[in-house]
Amino acid sequence: MCSIHEYNMADLELDQVTQVIGYHPRFLDHFLRTQNFIMKGDGPLPYDYRYYLAIIAAARHQCPYLVKMYEKEFLNQGGNPEWLNGLDYIPSKLRAIYEINKILAHRPWLLRKEHIESLTRNKNSWSLSEVVHAMVLLSHFHSLSSFVFSCGLTQKLDGLSSPKFKTAQVSTATVGGMTTIPYQPSQPPVAQQAVQPQKTVLSEIILNSNATVIGGEFSGSGLNTNVSVNNAVGAAPSTALNGVNNKKNALPSATVEVLMERMKVLSQKQDECTEAELSNRFKSVEMQTAELSTTAPQTPVVPPVISHYVEDPNFTYQDFARRGAENIPNTFRIQDYSWDDHGYSLVLKRFSASFSFSLYEDVGTLLDQKFRCAYSLTYFTMGGVKNVDTSKFRRAIWNYIQCIYGIRHDDYDYGEVNQLLDRPLKMFIKTACCFPDRITTKDYDSILVELLDSEKVHVNLMVMEARNQAELLYALREIMRYMT
Repeated sequence: MCSIHEYNMADLELDQVTQVIGYHPRFLDHFLRTQNFIMKGDGPLPYDYRYYLAIIAAARHQCPYLVKMYEKEFLNQGGNPEWLNGLDYIPSKLRAIYEINKILAHRPWLLRKEHIESLTRNKNSWSLSEVVHAMVLLSHFHSLSSFVFSCGLTQKLDGLSSPKFKTAQVSTATVGGMTTIPYQPSQPPVAQQAVQPQKTVLSEIILNSNATVIGGEFSGSGLNTNVSVNNAVGAAPSTALNGVNNKKNALPSATVEVLMERMKVLSQKQDECTEAELSNRFKSVEMQTAELSTTAPQTPVVPPVISHYVEDPNFTYQDFARRGAENIPNTFRIQDYSWDDHGYSLVLKRFSASFSFSLYEDVGTLLDQKFRCAYSLTYFTMGGVKNVDTSKFRRAIWNYIQCIYGIRHDDYDYGEVNQLLDRPLKMFIKTACCFPDRITTKDYDSILVELLDSEKVHVNLMVMEARNQAELLYALREIMRYMT
């Protein structure tokens, strides 16, 4: 097993999706440290369990790309080939966690401490340390599936093709004294790569040759915002993916100029809302979200290549707050249970003191750094405009994602969500979180069309990380309830 301290990104051969994350070197470092540790580092779960959990997590969102990738890794780790025949061929202990996988993927608010109890007290019981490890793995790959789809990459990548990145850049960043390489293309000299526009990575992967601009501002220096824009991936001039700025399919949306003006006005706003008004604004946004319908077939159709990993395919996301619905779950209030005060500080650190494994303290720190990086990532640019404070926009996106899962940040004015996120963007975010397999390249091309490549990728990183944190909040809260 490898420890966190032995990890070096330069030794890794990065897959295509990870190369897209490489638009943001600082975040990529946190992402790979975390993924490497939960998959290959010290921990209670055997390697074959870890890779099989990755498979069934990705299968819940019908993501053949990740399923195929981790089938290969599962076999490389000495996994039993019979397990790849489906859920009927795996040990009963591993089979027992499938219900939690299903709930976390689609309706995490339904998770109860009784689910934890059933795992730890039956004849094939799980230890609490194994349960936490499994929860971290499942939420990671549910969220990664959202990222794969939301970047519009799946049609090309499902075939596991490996196109050569003829002009892809190499960007290096120093993190903790370590030089990291976001991705390693095959041929061109570094001097030549450094001047290439940022369009090349996604333009080589994306299927739609008319794809529009993909995003940029949220490109990143991570928590350190004093990094030179000119030295990072995502800092290149605004450009369409294939040199084509095709916006004919774009839905009406706020321009960058309008968005910047709204952020400025909100930043200067002095009036404070009462607790009742803040609560009403959250409920309003929550109800509006429930009324955003996503196009879908009546009966989910699971690709045959992964159907043997999926049980109860009709169990999908259901809007947390539906007008006229009975038994609406209680809102998850951050002031009652937060990541900083409970999920990270109490549960993960408490486990590290209770068990011999170092997994919990290490992975708690890794997750915390990854969440903070995704949330804070900025170069103070938006759509090619420099010196822009995007903190309001980023916070609106993060909190809106968690609102979709019934989580309320009590000190936040959700009226800002409606000021900064237009309906097409809300629809895209909801689909990416809840029904990622329904995202098409047309959907991807139609939102945030004025942003740079790396800005749009960063929006998708926030979808991934805010969703990941939401799942973990529900999971770790129930583990805490079980323990007390």
